[in-house]
Amino acid sequence: MPETSTLLRDFPNYTVRRAVVSEMANNVYLITKKDTGAQILIDAADDIAAINSLLLDGAADAQVPATLTTIATTHQHWDHVRALADLVKASGATTVSGVEDASGIQAGTGVAIDQTVVDGDELTAAGGSLRLSCIGLRGHTPGSIAYVLADVGGATLIFSGDSLFPGGVGNTEGDPARFTSLLDDVQERLFDRYDDDAVVLPGHGAETTLGAERPSLGQWRERGW
Repeated sequence: MPETSTLLRDFPNYTVRRAVVSEMANNVYLITKKDTGAQILIDAADDIAAINSLLLDGAADAQVPATLTTIATTHQHWDHVRALADLVKASGATTVSGVEDASGIQAGTGVAIDQTVVDGDELTAAGGSLRLSCIGLRGHTPGSIAYVLADVGGATLIFSGDSLFPGGVGNTEGDPARFTSLLDDVQERLFDRYDDDAVVLPGHGAETTLGAERPSLGQWRERGW
C-alpha cells in the first residue's frame, strides 16, 4: 500500500499536502480548497497509486466532495511528469505548464498541455476559487514556472519546482548564461517580490524560507552554481 500523504499546512480555507515518490524523491503537492473541494496538484511526478492516495487524503480535508481540477507542472524534466498521462486519463483534469516547456512535456508523456502560462500570469481553477500566481524562472529549463499561493492564512507558499532549493538554485549544467538567467529571475521575481517568511516548497527535499536563503544570494552568484 502507498504511504499516506503529509499534511504540510492546514489553513482555514485550504490544506496543502505532499507525497514523496520515485527513486528521485520527487515532491508531489496537492492544494485543496475546503469549501468547494477544488484541488490543484503540482507535478504528477510518478507512482499513480501514491498520487491517488494523496488525492483521497486531500478529499477528506474538504467539506464537500472534492474534484481534481488542475494538474500544474513546474517543468518538463522526465522525473516530474511520469504519472501525468495516467492521472489525466483518470481525472480529466486541465493540464498547465510554462509555454516553453509544453512541447517537451508532450513529447515525453503524450499529453497535450491545455493551458500554457508565462511569468505574470494567474492560474485560476474551479471558477476562480483557487488562484496561483505564475512566476517564470528561466535557466533550469526554458519554461520553468514557480506557482505561488499568496496571502493564504497569513502565509505565502512558493512551489518552486527545481529552480530554488535550500542552499541554492537548480542545476544549470555548468552553463554560466543559464545560471545567471536563473539566479537573476529567482532574485528579481521571488526574493525582491516576497517577504522573508514566504515558504519555498521545492521539487525535491525539505522546505525553506526566503529569509533563510536571502543572506546566501551573493555567495551563490560568486560560486556560480
